[in-house]
Amino acid sequence: MTYLLLIAIFGAASLALLLVARRRLAPRAVQAMLLAFAALSVLTIVFDSLMIAADLFSYGPGTTGIRLWLAPIEDLAYPAVALLVGVAVWSLVPARPRADARAEPEVDA
Repeated sequence: MTYLLLIAIFGAASLALLLVARRRLAPRAVQAMLLAFAALSVLTIVFDSLMIAADLFSYGPGTTGIRLWLAPIEDLAYPAVALLVGVAVWSLVPARPRADARAEPEVDA
């Protein structure tokens, strides 16, 4: 199984989950997700490249060959999928009422 096939499977599943959650997303959720993806991408490229340079791991012939520094472009799919699933699950899980909001108000008699 190639990296692109894995990305396609998990990417489609995470997009489907996000489509289910789209009605509950905050109005500026897309901008926040793009900013978070930019930060995650920079961190992924830098630290994957450092680990590849340190020869902690390498990639076989299943990649596209497109690299950002030393990291294959496919490595950016993992933080993207994690971000999409995280945002979707966060918006789908109902919020619990705060502990102080649940307390009964005292009635003076």
